[in-house]
Formats: sequence, structure tokens, C-alpha cells
Amino acid sequence: MGLTPMMQQYLQIKEKCKDCILFFRLGDFYEMFFEDAQTASKELELVLTGRDCGLEKRAPMCGIPYHSANSYISRLIGKGYKIAICEQLEDPSIAKGIVKRDIIKIITPGTYTDSSFIQENKNNYIMSMYLDEFNDFGICFCDISTGEFYVTYTQFNYSLIIDEISKFNPTEILIPDNIDKILEKEIYERFTTSFTTLPFEYFSLEEDLLKGQFIDYKEKEYNKSIIRSSNGLLKYIVETQKTSLSHIDKFEYYNIVDYLSLDINSRRNLELTETLRDKSKKGSLLWVMDKTNTAMGARHLRKWVEQPLINKNMIKLRLNAVEELINNISIHEDLKEALKEIYDIERIVGKISSKGVNAKELISLKKSIEKIPMIKVILRSFDSDLLKIMYNDLDELKDIYALLERSLMENPSLSVKEGNIIKDGYHETIDELRKAKSHGKEWIANLENSEREITNIKSLKVGYNKVFGYYIEITKSNLSSVPEGRYIRKQTLANAERYITPELKEMENKILGAEEKLINLEYEVFINIRNRIEEHVERMKISANIIADLDCLSSLAFIALENNYCKPEISEDDEIIIMEGRHPVVEKVIPTGNFVANETKLDVIDDQLLLITGPNMAGKSTYMRQVALIVIMAQIGSFVPANSAKISICDKIFTRIGASDDLAAGKSTFMVEMWEVSNILKNATNKSLILLDEVGRGTSTFDGLSIAWSVIEYISNNNKLRCKTLFATHYHELTQLEGIIHGVKNYSVSVKEMDNDIVFLRKIIPGGADQSYGIEVAKLAGLPEEVIIRAKEILYSLEGNENKDTHIEKISEKNCKNKNEISEVAVDKSDNKLVAESIDNTLQIGFSDVEKNNLVREIAGLDIMNITPIEGFNKLYELIKKAKSIN
Repeated sequence: MGLTPMMQQYLQIKEKCKDCILFFRLGDFYEMFFEDAQTASKELELVLTGRDCGLEKRAPMCGIPYHSANSYISRLIGKGYKIAICEQLEDPSIAKGIVKRDIIKIITPGTYTDSSFIQENKNNYIMSMYLDEFNDFGICFCDISTGEFYVTYTQFNYSLIIDEISKFNPTEILIPDNIDKILEKEIYERFTTSFTTLPFEYFSLEEDLLKGQFIDYKEKEYNKSIIRSSNGLLKYIVETQKTSLSHIDKFEYYNIVDYLSLDINSRRNLELTETLRDKSKKGSLLWVMDKTNTAMGARHLRKWVEQPLINKNMIKLRLNAVEELINNISIHEDLKEALKEIYDIERIVGKISSKGVNAKELISLKKSIEKIPMIKVILRSFDSDLLKIMYNDLDELKDIYALLERSLMENPSLSVKEGNIIKDGYHETIDELRKAKSHGKEWIANLENSEREITNIKSLKVGYNKVFGYYIEITKSNLSSVPEGRYIRKQTLANAERYITPELKEMENKILGAEEKLINLEYEVFINIRNRIEEHVERMKISANIIADLDCLSSLAFIALENNYCKPEISEDDEIIIMEGRHPVVEKVIPTGNFVANETKLDVIDDQLLLITGPNMAGKSTYMRQVALIVIMAQIGSFVPANSAKISICDKIFTRIGASDDLAAGKSTFMVEMWEVSNILKNATNKSLILLDEVGRGTSTFDGLSIAWSVIEYISNNNKLRCKTLFATHYHELTQLEGIIHGVKNYSVSVKEMDNDIVFLRKIIPGGADQSYGIEVAKLAGLPEEVIIRAKEILYSLEGNENKDTHIEKISEKNCKNKNEISEVAVDKSDNKLVAESIDNTLQIGFSDVEKNNLVREIAGLDIMNITPIEGFNKLYELIKKAKSIN
């Protein structure tokens, strides 16, 4: 016993797509067999049945209606599966033998463009990578739905590559089968994305395919790793989509260093596009900034947030455009109203190119183009350079609008194969067929009335179904009234008889013939219209891009007005000065007017490292994040939440905030913290901004304090680094570094004590905090009262019996300034001294020594002639307490 012919055909086609679930078209269903059926039935919760296949056992089978396939495909793609769509290539009614079938498309997570799967305000990128023998790493990203194709390369660096992937967040990554397995594992463990391994042959050095696809591709001008990664991606797209994608026509090379660099931890910690807690947009910086009116604008603004600029002139172009929109409120309102009428031109163009567009989407394109002349008139009113460029480059696409206006109905059918698409007067033959169809249906309607009069049967009716065509139906109670020989019996029902007449069948043939011809001809004419529009893909993409960027500028202007932002001064003098700065997200989620604004002054000389102390929950992390977000907003080209701001352009922003672990990779919380600090110290430059929160807290007090101290020295004394840094800590001993290390300045979060409770004032003030208020914070968190009381008893006991011999040795100020390296650090466990042995001789300075000197200076500075007696007693008590803690 052998396989049936149809099952033989199925297995031959399945051989072409072994890694896919094959959707095999049988009539009105997509059927799946064998292992595919078992997988699909489980994942889609379908009933698993069987079909005779010529073998002893029936083939497992399940199926879905073809007209509702997209929802099922989306669910499978979302779970990482690939789908091969196998269609019937000929009409089953006229086919001889087995209907010809073949795969028309392979759908993968990175190539699926259906709206049920991809988000309208977010790109769906597929990525390809290639590492060559010279350690060059080629990367390219493509969004098939919009036609974007970006390429770059860098010298191989794990961190840099991880950061670049996190920026684009692709849903599918293509990897050559010869790539370093360690690299593959590193990427695989970090991203919840789909991975596809391709044969090495895909990643060729031939440039013919690239030259044929991209209008701006310049032969022999790109690094070989770029060519290889691009070939791999383009071949995969062509192979899976099985059609030419004319909208993927621009080969956009970018340099990683052309944008502000943000590593994966900084993107996560700063919550640029999603929150740490639940990965939602609400609560992120993008949530505050995105007031766009179009899907295209929303996607572009997300890219602006992910890739802030470092070019001063480009930033100023955006800022000046935003300022002009703010200063012309009424015109800006007109612009926003026009933008609201714009559909997603980018993705409609993508569907035109992939031959998947329908008539309704082309009507949406027409309605969008209809608004462009109005937008152009509005742009003519502005004087800023960027808005002028947009005005000059914006194509009104009048010829495309005219074609669509003449040809398509205003409310066409959803399917392009059901007719009712082409407008009357556009095509002569269509008009004739439509009249013939209409005339025939009028004849049918008149037939019913005339037959009722002739037979005097009032319930007689003329009907239609797909099996028998048109018929005359008479109930059985009226059969005696039927004239002899007038009708030909066609079908007997329980309560009626159905008849036909030669004239009825003749008219039926005319009507159905006209309708079939009309549907086929409308489809052909529609394809012709689509192809004519496809010739102008590049023009439509340019206009769509301008409209999207204009929408971004409009959004930035709107939030600046709504939230009282100021225009930042952009400089390159390594100075950041923010007056009355606010956190853009936090101020939106607390009651209006409750956010406490703060000042910031950072540079690379006198205020290079701000050492911030204060209790937990007082606002240190919020303050540090707000400084970073203000810098990012300014480099996006946005106004910022402050009364005034001078922002020197940063090349990189690094953050080490919060506690996390990576137990699957064998890394504890402290290990992850140290890994992040190491990455920062190795990759930061003197143009970077660093945010460090509680470095060293995951280990013992003296180990952690020593690490934090050493990190501060390294950042402050390394002439190749010495960058702007915010350093929050609970190690109050570090406040002694002000005056010892040049550029270190103490700041703290002000706190008010009231009746054994504390009130956080959220104000950052000069000077260090004298305690952490940990027990008070624990009380606010709701710890039982007896735990709080006992904790205070223990604290008082410890404070009164400190180990007087415990102190930490430190390199002298002179040595800190002149030496950049410490050759060895050793811990003498007998007396807990941290001894730093440098290249030159060292001077040991303990905390106790420094504190004694500070106490002497404080006493010498008292103005006893100008204080009241009660103030004198309070000061004396404070000095005695400090003296006890030192001794």
C-alpha cells in the first residue's frame, strides 16, 4: 500500500520547508498533517483528526478556515514558529488530476507584516550578523513593513553588539552556521527573540543582489562584513517572501558613534521606552514624549528616543523647529489637525510593494495624500531651517491622488477578488458588464411579479443559490394552481417545489457570465493601478518620512507647552548646568505641583563628581535619573523640564542603578553590579555621563567601601576618563574625599526630623549627610514597632563601642593627582587596613585622622560671640557626640 497522490504532493512540498509548519490549501481550508498537525493542534487548541493517506494508519490532521488564517498565524508566529503557505495554483473546477500547489510565502517572526501581529507604533526588525576573519562585525536591520534597511559594522566587542541589538530589539536574528558559538550563546541568553541559522553560503561577498535591490548602493565602498551580513538578510527575505520588494530600496549606512551611546543596562535603568516593572510604555520617557498624531510619527519618535543625536548642528535644527512651532500656536493646531487625517503611508507602500495591498488601503493612501497640500501650505509659514527643508522636499503626489480618485470606489470591497472596486466611468468594459449584470437582475425582479400575475400565486418567488442557480419556488399548497407545462421541475423540498424555465436559464447565464467577467476584469484593472502606483514608491517614501518627522517635531512642541519645558542651550564645553530641573516622568504621575525641582552643576574640572548621600527613598536615584533624562531629551532635540538648562553634548551615558542578578549565568547580585561597573570604567570617555548608585553595597562594609573609594579615585584621577559623574552612596566616610580629590563635591538630600519620624524634603543641597536614617525608613515601610525599638537599641550600642583601631588607609592627595594606576591593593586582616601600594611612595591617611582634623577646623570656625546660649549648648552636644565617634 502506498501514499495517495495528494499526500505524495504534500510530502514533496513539505520537503522544501522542513523547519516550518506547512499550511496546505484544500478548498476553503488550510490543512496540516503528521507532526505539523500535532504541533498546531496543541498550540492553537484545535481538534486533531485523521485522514486516509494510503498507509495503514491515518495521517494526523487538523485545519483552519483560510479566510481567518491570520489570527492563527499570528499566534504561531508569536510563539516562534515559522509558517509556509501552500496555495492552489489553478482552479480546481478545471484542473485535471491533482491541483497544482506550491509555497507562495514563508512567514517568520521577522518577516510577518500583518497588523494582527506587528504594532503600528513600533518597527518589526529582522537582523543579520556576520563576524569575519579580521574581527570585523557586520550588522544589518530591516523592517519589511516599512522598507527600512540599516547597516553598520564595528570591531568585535560583546558589549557593543549587545547594546546595538537592544537598540533595535529585532524579533528575528539571522546567524551564519559558522559563527562563534560563544557569541551565539551570549546573544541567545540575553534576548527573547527568534533565531535562524543559515548556511554560510547565504553570506556571500557578491554585490549583484545588493546593486539590483538598492538604488543608492555604491559598489566596493563597504566593509566586507557589511556586504556579507546584508547578502544573508536580503537572500533570506527574497527566499521567504517570494516576491520583489521594491520599497526596500535604500541602503542606509550609519556609524554607531554618530549617536549617543546607551548600553543595555542604561536603556533599562532609565526606562526610555518601557518600564522595568511590567515592560509597559506607560511610565517610560517615550510615554511622556509621544503625543504624535500618526503611526509613522510614533515609530520615528521611538527611534529618536532610542538614538539621541551627538551632532550639535542637527540638534539645534530640531530645537529651532520645535521653538517655532511653540511660538505659532494657531498654525501648529492646524498642522496637528491635518496630521490626524494621515494614515500609515509607510506600511501601505510596503503592502503595495509586496503585492498585498487591498483597495480600502489604497483609499486610505488617497485620503492621506489629499492632506499633503494643506501641510505644505502650513510649512510655507515657517522660517526655521529644518521646516524650510521639509517644505521644499515634500512631494504633494498629485498624480497618484488623481489616479486613485478616478479609478477606485470610495467604499470598495475588502477583498480584491470580489468586485465592487473600480469606479464607474474609469473603464468602458467594466461599465458595460456592470450594466448587463444590473439589467439581468432587473429582469429577474420583474419575472417574479409577472409570474405571480399569470399564476395568481401570491407566494411565488424567484430565488438563487450557488448549486442550482436561479429558480422559481412554489409552496406545495399552491401546486394545483401551476399551469400545465409552464415550468420545468428542478428540485423537490419538504414544503415546496422549485422550477426553471428556458428563458430563466438563459438570463442566468448572461447574469453569471457578466458577473464573473466583471469580477475578473476589476481584479485585472486593480492590479494595473497598483503596479502604476508602485512605480512611485520612492517618492511616497520620501513624503512619508517628512510627514513622520514633522509629526515628531509637533509632538515635542506639544509636550513643551503642556509641561512648561525650556529650550536648552547646547554646547560642547563639558559643562551641564540645570536650574530647577524636574524628572519628566515622575512629575506626570504625582499630583501637580508636588514635584521638588533641583539644580545641577557638572563639569570636568571643579564639579566633576557629585557625591550624593542621604537616606533610602529620599530621592537620590530619581535625581540622578532626571539629570540623565534631561541630557537625553536635549540631545533628541526636545525642550527639557527645567527653568533653564545648558547641556554639553555627551557621547555616552552609563548607569549602575538598582539591584539585579543573573543566576542562570552564575552571577550573583554583587557580581552583576561589579560587571556593570567594570563595563562602565572600560568604555566611558571624558565626554561621557556616568550615574553610579550604591557601588559596593552587595558585600561586606569594608570591602564595599574600599571598592567605592577606589572607583571614585579611578574616575577622578584617570586623565583619559575624568568624566561628569553622579555618585550616590550610603558610605558617609566617602564624604571626606571632598577637598582631597579635586573635583569631588558633596551633596545630600535634605531630611527633616519630627518626633522620631523623618520627612523627605527631596531637595539636593551642598554638603554630605551625617546619617542614613535606615531605621526611620524601615519604620515608614511598616516594620513591627518592637523590631524598630530593638534596632535603635542595637544601633546605639554599636555607635558607643566602635572598633577604635579600624581605619582605612588612603593614597595622598598629591599621589591621587599625579598617578593614574595602583599597582597592588592588599588587605591586612589583622587591623582591617586597606593599604594602597602605588608606583611611587604613598602616604596613609585614615578616616579617623581626617575626621579629627575636620573637628578641629569646625571648633576653630565657631563664632561664639554671635550665638545664643541654647545654640551653644546644642553645638557643644553635637561636638561631644562627634568626638566620641572618632575616639
